[in-house]
Amino acid sequence: MVDSLTKESSITVSTPNTEQDRILAAIDIGTNSIHMVVVRIDPALPAFTIIAREKETVRLGDRDPKTGDLTPEAMERAFAALQRCQELAKSCNAEQIVAVATSAVREAPNGRSFLKQIDADLGLFVNLISGQEEARRIYLGVLSGMEFNNQPHAIIDIGGGSTELILGDSHEPRYLSSTKVGAVRLTAEFITTDPISHGEFQYLQAFIRGVLERPIEELMAHLQPGEELRLVGTSGTIETLATMHAREKLGMVPNTLNGYQISRKDLKDMLKRLASMNCAERASIPGMSDRRSEIIVAGTLILVEAMTLLGVESLMIGERALREGVIVDWMLAHGLIEDRLRYQGSVRERSVLKIAQKYQVNLDYSQRVANIALSLFNQTKGYLHNWDSEERELLWAAAILHSCGLYVNHSAHHKHSYYLIRHGELLGFVESEIEVIANLARYHRRNTPKKKHENYSNLPSKKHRQLVSQLSTLLRLAVALDRRQIGAIARVQCEYRPNERELHLHLFPSQPGDDCALELWSLGYKKVVFEEEFGVKLVASLESAPVTV
Repeated sequence: MVDSLTKESSITVSTPNTEQDRILAAIDIGTNSIHMVVVRIDPALPAFTIIAREKETVRLGDRDPKTGDLTPEAMERAFAALQRCQELAKSCNAEQIVAVATSAVREAPNGRSFLKQIDADLGLFVNLISGQEEARRIYLGVLSGMEFNNQPHAIIDIGGGSTELILGDSHEPRYLSSTKVGAVRLTAEFITTDPISHGEFQYLQAFIRGVLERPIEELMAHLQPGEELRLVGTSGTIETLATMHAREKLGMVPNTLNGYQISRKDLKDMLKRLASMNCAERASIPGMSDRRSEIIVAGTLILVEAMTLLGVESLMIGERALREGVIVDWMLAHGLIEDRLRYQGSVRERSVLKIAQKYQVNLDYSQRVANIALSLFNQTKGYLHNWDSEERELLWAAAILHSCGLYVNHSAHHKHSYYLIRHGELLGFVESEIEVIANLARYHRRNTPKKKHENYSNLPSKKHRQLVSQLSTLLRLAVALDRRQIGAIARVQCEYRPNERELHLHLFPSQPGDDCALELWSLGYKKVVFEEEFGVKLVASLESAPVTV
């Protein structure tokens, strides 16, 4: 069924039809391949049409066995592929390239330096996303090309380094997971024989089953009694299997594989046959690339074991996945989708509040701190800083979560907050944004940001470090202004006096007669960092009239 998000064209490259159309490119830097789609977005529908595709097998997952680093050869292949992607995007007049990196870059010790090098040499900023965030965007991508009709569907995406398992029903995903079983990873770690020996096959099968059992049990627990589960498969491995199956069963490959179905029995037969062949024999199969033939056995075994554990007898192909999900996420972030999938627009807020609840954050208090911090942000924008709505949202998230480290221990809780946020699987945020949020929380008290701090130096760019240095001072002031955690200060009014280089804070108390002495003392203690960062003198005065609500 085709709806407003599922228009797709067979055109290879074309130009916009109307001035209102917007061209966007999305790049997925995976463990096995680099994929790009270029789309034309019609904001009026809203819909996107795929107008160009690019794919290159670069095998970033072939990492140094001793250090785990991405190898120079793999990085060189990736650079060349990304340059070609940039050229194609430019030829299509793309207004922006949104790039994400997944498993191989996430895990490699030199992964972040690799992304910094891409930014420096190619001018391409790449967002590093978590496994959970990858799963969420895969879900968005699948839904953009397939209608679930409010029925529960499991989605399996078998990549080179990880496998994502998702449960959804047209609405908010019920379950998201990412496990470290991928076709490239398992081939490198477990397969030394060609064809694969019986012993290696059995060991690999047992390993896959052992790793997948828990996430599949958790996924199944989110099904309601009586619900029938359907399975959708995405990724190069699954599309290759579908192409082979169609050639054998139909004598031809359909124009689109979207919705094409394969039974578990047929997949088991294909696995048996592929495992009996050596790599050269598999490569001779029509539609099978040399690089795919090396990893297809491990990928097919992951699929068959997952289907067995899920108890499903057939698989439906979904041609859209992560890169299309990146497009949908961009459309959501820019307000271009408001009807179906509108629930995803608030995924950041809900994810932050979920983490806050998990670590027993006092939400009344943290929301007051957030309100003060955002008020200071709004009132100082344009003369002390020029950050925009995206950075404002990161400040809000940090304000809500700044004290979550108390869950671990009161001592050095700002450092605990950094760790909990950094590893809290905040959905809707890319890696660099999570790093910023965690750092903002880290510096709401005690030491100021310093390059010798590993968490601060790990920020991907000078811009990100400046963002943390500036906005963390606003969070410090906000925390000071609710020192007793009773909402003593109801409102803050900023008055900037440029000639004197002074910022006057007019503080309005919530209760008549409250001298807010502790808040004023705390503000005086913490304002030094703010003054040094912005080069202004901070002058606070308590107004006599309380605010009326």
